[in-house]
Amino acid sequence: MPSIADTPDSLTPAWLSAALAETLGDVKVESVDTAPVGTGQMCDTFRLILTYAPGPDIRTDPPRSIIAKLPSADPISRATALSLGSYENEVRFYQQLAPRLDVRTPRVYYADIEVETASFVLLLEDLSPAQPGDQLAGCSHADAVTAIDELVGLHAPLWDDPSLKELPWLHRDRSGQQLFYLGLLPQLWDGFRERYAESLGPEVHEAGDQLFAKLSDFILGDTEPWTVVHGDYRLDNLLFAGSPAVSGSKPGEGTGASVTVLDWQTVTHGPALADVAYFIGAGLLLDDRRAHEGGLVRLYHDRLVAAGVQGYGWDRCWHDYRRGTWSGLIMAIAASMLVERTERGDEMFMVMAHRHARHALDLDAATAI
Repeated sequence: MPSIADTPDSLTPAWLSAALAETLGDVKVESVDTAPVGTGQMCDTFRLILTYAPGPDIRTDPPRSIIAKLPSADPISRATALSLGSYENEVRFYQQLAPRLDVRTPRVYYADIEVETASFVLLLEDLSPAQPGDQLAGCSHADAVTAIDELVGLHAPLWDDPSLKELPWLHRDRSGQQLFYLGLLPQLWDGFRERYAESLGPEVHEAGDQLFAKLSDFILGDTEPWTVVHGDYRLDNLLFAGSPAVSGSKPGEGTGASVTVLDWQTVTHGPALADVAYFIGAGLLLDDRRAHEGGLVRLYHDRLVAAGVQGYGWDRCWHDYRRGTWSGLIMAIAASMLVERTERGDEMFMVMAHRHARHALDLDAATAI
């Protein structure tokens, strides 16, 4: 293969022909049209419309469009991804973990990375006309059930599996990471409060003060058993497909809905209920969350047990869920300060901060640290 194609201009027909050969056979891409898609801020994503030359050696009907993920053109976002190992996480997840899990992910046509420079390329299945959820609008209870079901397929297969500790890109130096976050997060919290001073209500300040007063206990706490955790399991990173119940309903609302999980840059080895609390706290509007979260967490626990997880009782599950509410507030604080700033990004981070802060306060989550 030629060097990694990590810019849109380098995704030439010749390069794509070579990259797709391993999965599609001896294809020859004649032309490619490229258009940006998605709202992610850590990397750049494009839809590639492909045309092929006819040939007898093509193994299957080749896709007319694929999705390419590349490093962010923004130097701040790329530097952040390099320091956190975000691009390596996603490439290695598709290469080494996705085949061992029951979570629905896009098919991978090609994946390569140069870890030292954060140069990478992913060629993925284009799942249109499936539609992403909307982090700002929230989702229906039906969509939440679908998303919680998919989390069981992520968490259960490798629950408390010792082999995960043998993956250095997933199970990184724990003590080193703890010290890193203990030093970094208070600085980000100060910058976050200063940047968004006019948008933060008293609830965000109250919840943040509770968290940072106990930050050492939160970061250093023993939260095992661990499993594969997405780390950013929210609506913008989920593609919903299915028949809408009524005209104008949200993506996935209706019969036969399914969800595919995207954006594995934050995948880690950690406590499963952080994903559950993060999704419910950010994805449901306040009244819906208060009405349904107990049932959703109970559903998750029941299906986790049915999937074969043993020794993890309901009381422990609910405690870990309450503790997991802080993961969303931390993400809103950290991500907003570490990636390229955009108008939609600011709106999204403010929505997240307020929803997660209210969530933590509602469940008295400080006492679960």
